[in-house]
Amino acid sequence: MDFNYTLKYRTFDQLLEDVTVDLSTFALENMIEPQQLIKVAKRVNYDLGLRLNQQKEIILEVCHGRVKLPDDFYTFNFAFICGNFVQQLGYGAHASGTHIVEVPYQEVPANVDICAPPTVNCRTCNSNPCNQTAGCDLNFPIVDPIPTEYDPLNPYGNTCIAPRVFMNCKGEKWELVQVLNNSGATRVYTELIPLRMKASQEIECDCPNLYWNTANQGWIKGGFLFTTFETGKVYLNYQGQLEDDNGNLLVPDHDLLNDYYEYAFKSRIFENLYLNGEDVAQRMQLIEQRLKTARNNALSLVNTPNFRELEDMWWTNRKAMYGKYYSMFQSHSPNQAYLRNRNYTGSANRIV
Repeated sequence: MDFNYTLKYRTFDQLLEDVTVDLSTFALENMIEPQQLIKVAKRVNYDLGLRLNQQKEIILEVCHGRVKLPDDFYTFNFAFICGNFVQQLGYGAHASGTHIVEVPYQEVPANVDICAPPTVNCRTCNSNPCNQTAGCDLNFPIVDPIPTEYDPLNPYGNTCIAPRVFMNCKGEKWELVQVLNNSGATRVYTELIPLRMKASQEIECDCPNLYWNTANQGWIKGGFLFTTFETGKVYLNYQGQLEDDNGNLLVPDHDLLNDYYEYAFKSRIFENLYLNGEDVAQRMQLIEQRLKTARNNALSLVNTPNFRELEDMWWTNRKAMYGKYYSMFQSHSPNQAYLRNRNYTGSANRIV
């Protein structure tokens, strides 16, 4: 899985603030309308392509043959039906019956020092207000400190930072791991069943689920995933919308991409001012030239393949050349591997 964790984002308001700083005179006169620029940011996001979107994954609970897709769902990458799994218990106990425990009263001072060692809990979200070490104090060490940021080498990550579902490849075997938020238990799915999908606008054209010939089928309609089976779990890998948890529009925060967004905003601002009778014709010409250069630089950066893509392309070309020049007769039945390893004597129907 290639997650876009290195790319940082900023909100539409932060981008607009940088633009208004450059056009402070028009901003002070209230000549910049933010609502007219939201569609510009969306158009630029669409122009740069899906590589800006973060690849996400989730396990959906199918009930009565349907399940709602995530709120930030944008494009369907691939999916599997989750089969058997092995569960490891976490730090939370499973509720069973009623158990009452009397807690003795203990008087505490009115002003509690949050930096005092007894009050610091390093296993909760934002648990280190004193900027101390992972253990917080020598009297309260932590054997397995939880990182504050997602670490690709440690897929479990922080309990407060998504994703809590991840898939990795061990040789020729795919392993799906889910960490439950309520108890911290870990489920390792050992069986992944293919799911055939019907073509739709939300599914990538190169999605492998479109070409699998399986009995279990699914389709997307109205923000829901429908399946031919009644109940089960489906692992979904998808491209998320460029929105934060509060629904605010996001744009990438990259030094080579920021110019494209800012000049696109300025171009639309001067265009609106020109249509309203303002004398900004010369400024429009300057911005249009800079916008064209910034767009070419941004597209060059986004369309440049990374090392993993170059490696996959090299292996694909190598296999194609191998089948074309070296093993061109491999599809011929007498040359197949399972026939070459057997000895034929006498009749063709007799195998020794």
